[in-house]
Amino acid sequence: MNIYDKVHELANELKECEEVKNFKKAKKGLEGKESSKKMVEDFRKVQMQAYSEQMEHGKPSKETLERLEKLGSIMSMDMDVSNYMEAEVKFGVLWEDIIKILGKAVDDDFDKTK
Repeated sequence: MNIYDKVHELANELKECEEVKNFKKAKKGLEGKESSKKMVEDFRKVQMQAYSEQMEHGKPSKETLERLEKLGSIMSMDMDVSNYMEAEVKFGVLWEDIIKILGKAVDDDFDKTK
């Protein structure tokens, strides 16, 4: 079996994986709900702002942290948004793990500068 066959096999396994199914289902749960989508977008913008502040100043501003907390509280009251965010985190963990495993498989061969 060649590498492409294995990658297609992995892709098919991912389609059947609970984390992927739940993420797709949660994403569909936001369809047509513009206020819920906007809430997620706003949260992401504030997250990016917090990250930028962290990189630039060593920590996010008090105002940014308060905005994140407030948005998080509001989002937790919207079940579709809560489900989406939870599913996104679980999928993200799975995806990071897969990338780490694949990275380790080639890291030694590609990192010849060290």
